[in-house]
Amino acid sequence: MRGRRRILALAALCAMAWAVPCGAEPKLGRTDWTAIKKVIRQQLDALRAGDDERAFSYASPGIQGQFGDAHAFMNMVRTRYSPLLDARYTEFLEGAVIDGVIVQPLRLIAPDNTVLVALYTVERRQGAWRINGCQLAPSTVKAA
Repeated sequence: MRGRRRILALAALCAMAWAVPCGAEPKLGRTDWTAIKKVIRQQLDALRAGDDERAFSYASPGIQGQFGDAHAFMNMVRTRYSPLLDARYTEFLEGAVIDGVIVQPLRLIAPDNTVLVALYTVERRQGAWRINGCQLAPSTVKAA
């Protein structure tokens, strides 16, 4: 439980940049969380397959605008988010809504058994979930 609190506290700090105006607290059900995990999994699959265009298509319009094209986006992922590409094991943790920001943690275990948590933020655009950011954070959990 202590590790979960640390993750949520870190997620809250990381998410401040993407804060949603007050009163916009989303109410998410099981179907929403399943769809959120699905879009993250689909992007991970595309990233690992080297399918730049498909991976880029799961990003929010803000992220797409920031990078401009799929090639630039993929270069950033390879440079700053290589643990996403290299993980030998991934596991979705319980998602949360923190100050209006939807955060879906994903535990990553690297080939050397280093454990990280990818804190994804997502948003719904025209009825579809899109990835609005990702922060990598160390985990207090040790891999076996």
